[in-house]
Amino acid sequence: MPHRDPRRAARSDQQKPPPPPKTLRRVPVQERSAERLTRILDACADVLDEVGYEELSTRAVALRAGVPIGSVYRFFGNKRAMADALAHRNLDAYGERVAARMAGVQRGDWRGAVDAAFDEYLAMKRTVPGFGLVDFGIPSAPGAMPDANSDVAERVAGLLAAHLDRPLDKRLSRTVLVGVEAVDAVLQLAFCVRPSGDPDLIDETRTLLHSYFAGSLD
Repeated sequence: MPHRDPRRAARSDQQKPPPPPKTLRRVPVQERSAERLTRILDACADVLDEVGYEELSTRAVALRAGVPIGSVYRFFGNKRAMADALAHRNLDAYGERVAARMAGVQRGDWRGAVDAAFDEYLAMKRTVPGFGLVDFGIPSAPGAMPDANSDVAERVAGLLAAHLDRPLDKRLSRTVLVGVEAVDAVLQLAFCVRPSGDPDLIDETRTLLHSYFAGSLD
């Protein structure tokens, strides 16, 4: 039996694709159904940008996606479930994009890896439809943002551990969670000051991250 490198196995386990959101009534198995779900979520993102979360409706999304309202309800029980699935898709996309960025960073370079995660979040904040209102969680849902930040931190911590060839222990998980919470707080202010993000506040956030992570990763 071939020898299995435990570090490689751990990295593989850390990067397994997550399960679909619990709010999804039916997981598409056929290509046609998957394409319809994609159209619905794309439409959800576009409508969010136009009217905001409070005015979001399943009917408006169905009209924008060009599908019967029954198709929306086949996947989602209400607009919150639909927005939650969009947030879940954003998190999956974020993880994939951060992994791609980290692949171009020298192994062991934690600053470059942290910058990869930070820069990709900024890029998605500026370019991905609906991301400004529903990034990784639903703002109007009680307790949604802390849960969302925990999910982001877990994903980033796994990628960072793999990049640094170190175990994903409690200390690293806690460090990344605090970093994610700090970034979320300051960038909310930065994007309130300017739609594209105040550059001075963004620079301060990056400096904050580097200084904080240095205590654990240097």
